[in-house]
Amino acid sequence: MDLAFIPSPSRGVVELGPIPLRGYAFCIIIGVFVAVWLGNKRWVARGGRSGTVADIAVWAVPFGLVGGRLYHVITDYQLYFSEGRDWVDAFKIWEGGLGIWGAIALGAVGAWIGCRRRGIPLPAWADALAPGIALAQAIGRWGNWFNQELYGKPTDLPWALKITSADDGRVPGTYHPTFLYESLWCIGVAVLVIWADRRFKLGHGRAFALYVASYCAGRGWIEYMRVDDAHHVLGLRLNVWTAIVVFVLAVVYLVVSARIRPGREEIVEPDADADASGEGDGDGDGAADSVKLEKSGEASSSEAKGDAEESESSEDEAKSAKSAKKS
Repeated sequence: MDLAFIPSPSRGVVELGPIPLRGYAFCIIIGVFVAVWLGNKRWVARGGRSGTVADIAVWAVPFGLVGGRLYHVITDYQLYFSEGRDWVDAFKIWEGGLGIWGAIALGAVGAWIGCRRRGIPLPAWADALAPGIALAQAIGRWGNWFNQELYGKPTDLPWALKITSADDGRVPGTYHPTFLYESLWCIGVAVLVIWADRRFKLGHGRAFALYVASYCAGRGWIEYMRVDDAHHVLGLRLNVWTAIVVFVLAVVYLVVSARIRPGREEIVEPDADADASGEGDGDGDGAADSVKLEKSGEASSSEAKGDAEESESSEDEAKSAKSAKKS
Protein backbone atom coordinates (compact mmCIF):
# COMPACT_ATOMS: atom_id res chain seq x y z
CA MET A 1 0.00 0.00 0.00
CA ASP A 2 1.39 3.40 -0.99
CA LEU A 3 1.61 5.73 2.00
CA ALA A 4 2.55 8.80 -0.05
CA PHE A 5 2.76 9.75 -3.71
CA ILE A 6 2.32 12.66 -6.08
CA PRO A 7 -1.20 12.47 -7.53
CA SER A 8 -1.81 13.02 -11.22
CA PRO A 9 -4.67 15.23 -12.40
CA SER A 10 -7.64 13.25 -13.65
CA ARG A 11 -7.85 15.54 -16.67
CA GLY A 12 -5.34 17.79 -18.43
CA VAL A 13 -7.99 20.12 -19.83
CA VAL A 14 -10.78 22.24 -18.36
CA GLU A 15 -13.72 23.09 -20.59
CA LEU A 16 -14.68 26.76 -20.32
CA GLY A 17 -17.82 26.63 -22.43
CA PRO A 18 -16.66 25.94 -25.98
CA ILE A 19 -13.06 26.91 -25.12
CA PRO A 20 -10.74 24.15 -23.83
CA LEU A 21 -8.12 25.34 -21.33
CA ARG A 22 -5.22 22.88 -21.51
CA GLY A 23 -2.70 22.59 -18.72
CA TYR A 24 0.15 21.75 -21.12
CA ALA A 25 -0.42 24.92 -23.14
CA PHE A 26 -0.68 27.06 -20.00
CA CYS A 27 2.68 25.79 -18.77
CA ILE A 28 4.33 26.63 -22.10
CA ILE A 29 2.80 30.13 -22.19
CA ILE A 30 3.73 30.93 -18.58
CA GLY A 31 7.27 29.69 -19.22
CA VAL A 32 7.65 31.98 -22.22
CA PHE A 33 6.49 35.01 -20.24
CA VAL A 34 8.90 34.25 -17.40
CA ALA A 35 11.80 33.83 -19.84
CA VAL A 36 11.06 37.15 -21.57
CA TRP A 37 10.58 38.98 -18.25
CA LEU A 38 13.86 37.79 -16.76
CA GLY A 39 15.69 38.17 -20.07
CA ASN A 40 14.51 41.78 -20.33
CA LYS A 41 15.80 42.61 -16.85
CA ARG A 42 19.20 41.09 -17.65
CA TRP A 43 19.34 42.81 -21.04
CA VAL A 44 18.65 46.24 -19.55
CA ALA A 45 21.26 45.59 -16.85
CA ARG A 46 23.81 44.99 -19.62
CA GLY A 47 23.02 48.29 -21.26
CA GLY A 48 20.29 47.25 -23.68
CA ARG A 49 16.94 48.85 -24.29
CA SER A 50 13.80 47.63 -22.53
CA GLY A 51 11.53 45.73 -24.89
CA THR A 52 14.27 44.45 -27.21
CA VAL A 53 14.14 40.94 -25.74
CA ALA A 54 10.38 40.74 -26.34
CA ASP A 55 10.74 42.05 -29.90
CA ILE A 56 13.24 39.32 -30.76
CA ALA A 57 11.21 36.69 -28.89
CA VAL A 58 8.40 37.37 -31.37
CA TRP A 59 10.69 35.69 -33.91
CA ALA A 60 12.34 33.12 -31.65
CA VAL A 61 9.25 31.63 -29.97
CA PRO A 62 7.30 30.58 -33.11
CA PHE A 63 10.46 29.18 -34.67
CA GLY A 64 11.19 27.34 -31.41
CA LEU A 65 7.72 25.80 -31.23
CA VAL A 66 7.95 24.57 -34.81
CA GLY A 67 11.47 23.24 -34.24
CA GLY A 68 10.49 21.49 -31.02
CA ARG A 69 7.53 19.83 -32.65
CA LEU A 70 9.51 18.79 -35.73
CA TYR A 71 12.19 17.17 -33.59
CA HIS A 72 9.59 15.24 -31.61
CA VAL A 73 7.67 14.07 -34.68
CA ILE A 74 10.83 13.04 -36.55
CA THR A 75 12.38 11.13 -33.64
CA ASP A 76 9.06 9.53 -32.62
CA TYR A 77 7.54 9.16 -36.07
CA GLN A 78 6.05 5.79 -35.17
CA LEU A 79 3.54 7.60 -32.96
CA TYR A 80 2.04 9.34 -35.97
CA PHE A 81 2.89 7.44 -39.14
CA SER A 82 2.84 3.76 -38.19
CA GLU A 83 -0.07 1.44 -38.89
CA GLY A 84 -3.21 2.38 -37.00
CA ARG A 85 -2.01 5.92 -36.28
CA ASP A 86 -3.47 9.16 -37.61
CA TRP A 87 -0.84 11.49 -39.09
CA VAL A 88 -3.07 14.48 -38.29
CA ASP A 89 -2.13 13.97 -34.63
CA ALA A 90 1.34 15.26 -35.50
CA PHE A 91 -0.16 18.76 -35.52
CA LYS A 92 -1.86 18.43 -32.12
CA ILE A 93 0.84 20.15 -30.14
CA TRP A 94 -1.50 20.67 -27.16
CA GLU A 95 -1.41 16.93 -26.50
CA GLY A 96 2.30 17.14 -25.68
CA GLY A 97 5.46 16.46 -27.58
CA LEU A 98 8.11 19.21 -27.87
CA GLY A 99 11.79 18.34 -28.25
CA ILE A 100 13.97 20.91 -26.51
CA TRP A 101 16.82 20.18 -28.95
CA GLY A 102 14.74 21.21 -31.95
CA ALA A 103 13.21 24.12 -30.07
CA ILE A 104 16.62 25.61 -29.23
CA ALA A 105 18.07 24.94 -32.69
CA LEU A 106 15.26 26.45 -34.75
CA GLY A 107 14.51 29.05 -32.08
CA ALA A 108 18.10 30.27 -32.51
CA VAL A 109 17.39 30.78 -36.22
CA GLY A 110 14.39 32.94 -35.38
CA ALA A 111 16.43 34.85 -32.78
CA TRP A 112 19.19 35.41 -35.34
CA ILE A 113 16.67 36.97 -37.72
CA GLY A 114 15.32 39.22 -34.97
CA CYS A 115 18.80 40.25 -33.81
CA ARG A 116 19.90 40.98 -37.36
CA ARG A 117 16.90 43.24 -37.88
CA ARG A 118 17.77 45.15 -34.69
CA GLY A 119 21.50 45.23 -35.37
CA ILE A 120 22.53 43.53 -32.13
CA PRO A 121 24.79 40.48 -31.52
CA LEU A 122 22.97 37.18 -31.11
CA PRO A 123 25.45 35.82 -28.47
CA ALA A 124 24.79 38.79 -26.16
CA TRP A 125 21.02 38.35 -26.47
CA ALA A 126 21.36 34.61 -25.82
CA ASP A 127 23.44 35.28 -22.70
CA ALA A 128 20.73 37.56 -21.31
CA LEU A 129 17.99 35.02 -22.02
CA ALA A 130 19.82 31.84 -20.90
CA PRO A 131 18.60 31.53 -17.27
CA GLY A 132 15.10 32.52 -18.36
CA ILE A 133 15.03 29.64 -20.85
CA ALA A 134 15.99 27.25 -18.06
CA LEU A 135 13.13 28.56 -15.90
CA ALA A 136 10.75 28.27 -18.86
CA GLN A 137 11.72 24.61 -19.18
CA ALA A 138 11.19 24.11 -15.45
CA ILE A 139 7.65 25.45 -15.77
CA GLY A 140 6.94 23.74 -19.08
CA ARG A 141 7.79 20.29 -17.67
CA TRP A 142 4.68 20.49 -15.49
CA GLY A 143 2.70 20.20 -18.71
CA ASN A 144 3.85 16.56 -18.77
CA TRP A 145 2.29 16.13 -15.32
CA PHE A 146 -1.06 17.37 -16.66
CA ASN A 147 -0.83 14.87 -19.53
CA GLN A 148 0.43 11.97 -17.35
CA GLU A 149 3.43 11.40 -19.62
CA LEU A 150 7.23 11.10 -19.63
CA TYR A 151 7.53 9.43 -16.24
CA GLY A 152 10.31 7.10 -15.11
CA LYS A 153 10.69 3.58 -13.84
CA PRO A 154 8.36 2.05 -11.23
CA THR A 155 9.15 3.01 -7.63
CA ASP A 156 7.56 3.08 -4.19
CA LEU A 157 9.42 6.17 -2.96
CA PRO A 158 7.34 8.72 -1.03
CA TRP A 159 7.57 11.19 -3.91
CA ALA A 160 6.53 8.65 -6.55
CA LEU A 161 4.14 9.82 -9.27
CA LYS A 162 0.85 7.97 -9.41
CA ILE A 163 -0.35 7.28 -12.95
CA THR A 164 -4.06 6.56 -13.21
CA SER A 165 -4.60 6.63 -16.98
CA ALA A 166 -4.46 3.43 -19.01
CA ASP A 167 -4.55 5.17 -22.43
CA ASP A 168 -1.81 4.72 -25.07
CA GLY A 169 -0.23 1.74 -23.37
CA ARG A 170 0.12 3.29 -19.90
CA VAL A 171 0.05 0.95 -16.92
CA PRO A 172 -1.45 2.53 -13.79
CA GLY A 173 0.97 2.55 -10.87
CA THR A 174 3.62 4.66 -9.14
CA TYR A 175 6.70 5.81 -11.06
CA HIS A 176 9.69 8.12 -10.77
CA PRO A 177 8.45 11.68 -11.49
CA THR A 178 11.11 12.46 -14.08
CA PHE A 179 9.21 15.61 -15.06
CA LEU A 180 9.76 16.87 -11.49
CA TYR A 181 13.43 15.88 -11.51
CA GLU A 182 14.01 17.84 -14.69
CA SER A 183 12.00 20.81 -13.44
CA LEU A 184 14.12 21.05 -10.29
CA TRP A 185 17.32 20.53 -12.29
CA CYS A 186 16.38 23.40 -14.62
CA ILE A 187 15.83 25.71 -11.64
CA GLY A 188 19.31 24.78 -10.44
CA VAL A 189 20.70 25.50 -13.92
CA ALA A 190 19.12 28.97 -13.90
CA VAL A 191 20.64 29.74 -10.49
CA LEU A 192 24.05 28.45 -11.63
CA VAL A 193 24.06 30.60 -14.77
CA ILE A 194 23.02 33.74 -12.89
CA TRP A 195 25.71 33.18 -10.24
CA ALA A 196 28.47 32.35 -12.75
CA ASP A 197 27.53 35.32 -14.94
CA ARG A 198 27.85 37.71 -12.00
CA ARG A 199 31.03 36.08 -10.70
CA PHE A 200 32.95 35.69 -13.97
CA LYS A 201 31.28 38.32 -16.21
CA LEU A 202 30.44 35.81 -18.94
CA GLY A 203 30.04 37.24 -22.42
CA HIS A 204 30.01 36.42 -26.13
CA GLY A 205 27.57 33.53 -25.67
CA ARG A 206 29.34 31.81 -22.77
CA ALA A 207 26.44 32.20 -20.33
CA PHE A 208 24.23 30.47 -22.89
CA ALA A 209 26.84 27.76 -23.43
CA LEU A 210 26.98 27.17 -19.67
CA TYR A 211 23.19 26.78 -19.62
CA VAL A 212 23.37 24.26 -22.48
CA ALA A 213 26.18 22.22 -20.90
CA SER A 214 24.65 22.11 -17.43
CA TYR A 215 21.20 21.25 -18.78
CA CYS A 216 22.61 18.40 -20.88
CA ALA A 217 24.44 17.01 -17.84
CA GLY A 218 21.12 16.61 -16.05
CA ARG A 219 19.07 15.60 -19.06
CA GLY A 220 21.38 12.65 -19.68
CA TRP A 221 20.68 10.83 -16.41
CA ILE A 222 17.03 11.89 -16.27
CA GLU A 223 16.44 10.62 -19.81
CA TYR A 224 18.06 7.32 -18.86
CA MET A 225 15.36 6.82 -16.19
CA ARG A 226 12.41 7.24 -18.53
CA VAL A 227 10.37 4.28 -19.74
CA ASP A 228 8.40 5.80 -22.62
CA ASP A 229 9.06 4.45 -26.10
CA ALA A 230 12.20 5.84 -27.75
CA HIS A 231 14.75 4.89 -30.38
CA HIS A 232 17.98 3.38 -29.02
CA VAL A 233 21.51 3.58 -30.41
CA LEU A 234 24.16 1.24 -28.95
CA GLY A 235 21.90 0.54 -26.01
CA LEU A 236 21.23 4.20 -25.12
CA ARG A 237 18.19 6.31 -25.85
CA LEU A 238 18.60 8.74 -28.75
CA ASN A 239 18.12 11.75 -26.47
CA VAL A 240 20.92 10.54 -24.20
CA TRP A 241 23.31 10.56 -27.17
CA THR A 242 22.02 13.99 -28.18
CA ALA A 243 22.67 15.28 -24.66
CA ILE A 244 26.23 13.90 -24.72
CA VAL A 245 27.07 15.42 -28.11
CA VAL A 246 25.57 18.83 -27.30
CA PHE A 247 27.30 18.85 -23.89
CA VAL A 248 30.70 18.32 -25.53
CA LEU A 249 30.04 21.05 -28.10
CA ALA A 250 28.97 23.51 -25.40
CA VAL A 251 32.07 22.85 -23.29
CA VAL A 252 34.34 23.24 -26.33
CA TYR A 253 32.67 26.57 -27.12
CA LEU A 254 33.16 27.74 -23.54
CA VAL A 255 36.89 27.01 -23.61
CA VAL A 256 37.63 28.29 -27.12
CA SER A 257 35.48 31.41 -26.78
CA ALA A 258 37.13 32.37 -23.48
CA ARG A 259 40.54 32.27 -25.17
CA ILE A 260 39.57 34.05 -28.39
CA ARG A 261 37.21 36.68 -26.98
CA PRO A 262 37.71 37.06 -23.22
CA GLY A 263 35.55 39.38 -21.16
CA ARG A 264 32.08 40.68 -21.87
CA GLU A 265 30.67 42.94 -24.58
CA GLU A 266 30.91 46.60 -23.63
CA ILE A 267 28.04 47.57 -25.94
CA VAL A 268 25.15 45.15 -26.55
CA GLU A 269 22.74 47.54 -28.29
CA PRO A 270 24.37 50.47 -30.12
CA ASP A 271 21.16 52.48 -30.41
CA ALA A 272 20.54 52.34 -26.67
CA ASP A 273 24.12 53.48 -26.01
CA ALA A 274 23.75 56.34 -28.48
CA ASP A 275 20.49 57.44 -26.85
CA ALA A 276 22.11 57.42 -23.42
CA SER A 277 25.13 59.39 -24.63
CA GLY A 278 22.84 61.82 -26.45
CA GLU A 279 20.96 62.54 -23.24
CA GLY A 280 24.24 63.00 -21.44
CA ASP A 281 25.51 65.44 -24.11
CA GLY A 282 22.35 67.49 -23.82
CA ASP A 283 22.76 67.83 -20.07
CA GLY A 284 26.39 68.79 -20.50
CA ASP A 285 25.57 71.48 -23.06
CA GLY A 286 22.94 72.95 -20.78
CA ALA A 287 25.36 73.11 -17.89
CA ALA A 288 28.00 74.71 -20.12
CA ASP A 289 25.49 77.29 -21.32
CA SER A 290 24.61 78.13 -17.71
CA VAL A 291 28.26 78.65 -16.87
CA LYS A 292 28.72 80.88 -19.92
CA LEU A 293 25.72 83.00 -18.92
CA GLU A 294 27.00 83.34 -15.38
CA LYS A 295 30.43 84.37 -16.62
CA SER A 296 29.01 86.87 -19.11
CA GLY A 297 26.84 88.32 -16.35
CA GLU A 298 29.83 88.69 -14.08
CA ALA A 299 31.80 90.31 -16.90
CA SER A 300 28.98 92.77 -17.61
CA SER A 301 28.73 93.77 -13.94
CA SER A 302 32.51 94.23 -13.80
CA GLU A 303 32.45 96.46 -16.89
CA ALA A 304 29.63 98.50 -15.39
CA LYS A 305 31.57 99.00 -12.17
CA GLY A 306 34.65 99.99 -14.20
CA ASP A 307 32.68 102.59 -16.17
CA ALA A 308 31.23 104.04 -12.97
CA GLU A 309 34.66 104.32 -11.40
CA GLU A 310 36.06 106.00 -14.54
CA SER A 311 33.22 108.57 -14.56
CA GLU A 312 33.78 109.33 -10.89
CA SER A 313 37.52 109.86 -11.47
CA SER A 314 36.77 112.19 -14.44
CA GLU A 315 34.48 114.33 -12.29
CA ASP A 316 37.15 114.56 -9.59
CA GLU A 317 39.74 115.67 -12.18
CA ALA A 318 37.37 118.34 -13.52
CA LYS A 319 36.75 119.72 -10.02
CA SER A 320 40.47 119.82 -9.36
CA ALA A 321 41.09 121.76 -12.57
CA LYS A 322 38.44 124.38 -11.67
CA SER A 323 39.93 124.84 -8.25
CA ALA A 324 43.38 125.38 -9.75
CA LYS A 325 42.10 128.12 -12.13
CA LYS A 326 40.38 130.01 -9.32
CA SER A 327 43.48 129.98 -7.26
